[in-house]
Amino acid sequence: MPELPEVETVRRGITPHLQGKTVKQVIIRHPTLRWPIPAELTQILPGQTLHSIERRAKYLLLGFPHGTLILHLGMSGTLRILPTQTAAEKHDHFDLVMENGQCLRLNDPRRFGAVLWSEQPTPQHPLLKNLGPEPLSEDFNSNHLHQASRKRKIAIKPFLMDNKVVVGVGNIYANESLFLCGIDPRQKASSITKAECQQLVGIIKKVLSEAIKQGGTTLKDFTQSDGKPGYFQQQLRVYGRSNQPCFHCNTPIKQITQGQRSSFFCPQCQC
Repeated sequence: MPELPEVETVRRGITPHLQGKTVKQVIIRHPTLRWPIPAELTQILPGQTLHSIERRAKYLLLGFPHGTLILHLGMSGTLRILPTQTAAEKHDHFDLVMENGQCLRLNDPRRFGAVLWSEQPTPQHPLLKNLGPEPLSEDFNSNHLHQASRKRKIAIKPFLMDNKVVVGVGNIYANESLFLCGIDPRQKASSITKAECQQLVGIIKKVLSEAIKQGGTTLKDFTQSDGKPGYFQQQLRVYGRSNQPCFHCNTPIKQITQGQRSSFFCPQCQC
C-alpha cells in the first residue's frame, strides 16, 4: 500500500504537469472502485482549470474553482501522466484528460482506491474531518502525542497508526521509528513518557522527511507509461527483516502480529 511519503512523491510528480491546466475530458472506464466514481464528473470538470494539488493524509486533493476532486490510491493504485492517445490497459479506470495533450490516469488492480467529488470545504468532508495532524506539521508535537496517549491501553505501534492521533504513520514507518527510539512496539501507549514522546515525534518527522527526499529522485518516472511507479527503495532497519540480524546488535529481528498487521522489532534494542 502506498504510504504518506509515496503519496507526497506522487503529488510532487504530477503537479508540474497538471496545475494551471484546463480539463478537456473525463473518462470513466470502470466506476466501481471503493466508492462509485461520480458519473457527473464527465459533465462538471471539462472546461475547468485545476488550480491546486494538495495532500491531506494519503488523500490527494485536486482543487477546482467550484470543488475538489479527492483521490486515494487504496492498496494498489498508481497515478501516471501520459499522452492522451496512450492506449488504456486492463486496470486503467479513470482519466483526467487535459487540453495540453496529457492525461492523469488511475490504474488500480484491486479497486480499493477512490475518485470522489466534493463541493464543500475539504476539512469538512466526512473522510477528512476527523483526521489528526499532519506528521510534518507543527501541530504534531510531543505535547499532542503525550496528551493523546493518556489512558490509552492500546499498544504504542497501533496507536501511532491511528489516523485520529496523527495521519500517515503507516506500518513501515511506525516500525522503523520505534526501532530508532528503542521502544518495544508492544508497550502500552499510556506508559510512554513525555521524553519518549519528544523523541518519537522527532524521529517520525526525520524518517518521513528522509523518505520523501528519496522519493524526489524518481519524479521523472511519472512521465513514463511503462516504468515502475515513482516510489523509492526504502532503507529499512527492521521492517520485513524477520529472523535477520539486527544492524546494531546482531540479535535476530522478531516478527509478531498487532491489529492484523506485522510488527518487526529487535528484542535486545527495544526492550
